[in-house]
Amino acid sequence: MVQVGRTPGFLKVPRGEERGQAVVETALVLPVLVLLVVGILEFGRLFGAYLTVAHAAREGARLAVTGATDAEIEDLVRRQASSLDGASDPARLAVSVTPPFAERTAGTRVTVSVNYGFEFLLPWIAGRSDSVFPLQARLSMEM
Repeated sequence: MVQVGRTPGFLKVPRGEERGQAVVETALVLPVLVLLVVGILEFGRLFGAYLTVAHAAREGARLAVTGATDAEIEDLVRRQASSLDGASDPARLAVSVTPPFAERTAGTRVTVSVNYGFEFLLPWIAGRSDSVFPLQARLSMEM
């Protein structure tokens, strides 16, 4: 018969053998968890940069159909993308407008392309040897 308030002997767990179990489990799970969190953060940065590039291209196309010059369009795109790292560097953020200003007439389509070289903080997360990932947004509107 089992006495009330006492645990039977066969249910007792020896404490000496499980002392390091939590440390081993943490050592096995923690690297995977950290890798997952860093990957989520890097993807969030990449997606935010893409949304910024797409927005800048859209605003540039809106300005282009009003008859603005290429320099005015590029200036607006750079201001819209100013939150990106290296947005003022032409090597990282390239803006192109087609057709040229002299060939734009009513009824033609104006295309604004924005290319941005996104840099990962940890390039090995993306599985790439270089840390630059190309982002491109292209938008066309009719004048």
